[in-house]
Amino acid sequence: MYLSVFISAFLAATLLPAQSEAVLAYHLSARPESMVTLIGVATAGNVLGALLNWWLGRFFTHFKDRRWFTVDGKALLRAEQHYKKYGRYSLLLSWVPFIGDPITVIAGFLREPVWSFIILVTIAKCGRYLVVALVVSGVA
Repeated sequence: MYLSVFISAFLAATLLPAQSEAVLAYHLSARPESMVTLIGVATAGNVLGALLNWWLGRFFTHFKDRRWFTVDGKALLRAEQHYKKYGRYSLLLSWVPFIGDPITVIAGFLREPVWSFIILVTIAKCGRYLVVALVVSGVA
């Protein structure tokens, strides 16, 4: 149970198309007494997946001038400008589908310090899973 939640949350945080909310909701409905643990496991998996994105962004900065680097220079510049405009607090949007994962990659690319990255991403990811838990439990 916990492993499936962790893996789905980890994959959902990477650039791979995956979804973790449904897996978490299923397990929450089956084992509501495990809510805190399930949210913690999902958050940990999701933050670690985002940390992988951060590391990939950091790693690929060394290759940005290579011909095979597939990210267009203009697109990269636009992403950098958005990140610099809104700052590290844009990481609070790391939970949002489609834009959250690229934000975590850009944060690594722009050398966001790992501790501020982890704190902000954890707040965002945990908040999303809390909302899922509240909806499943009927509170929200």
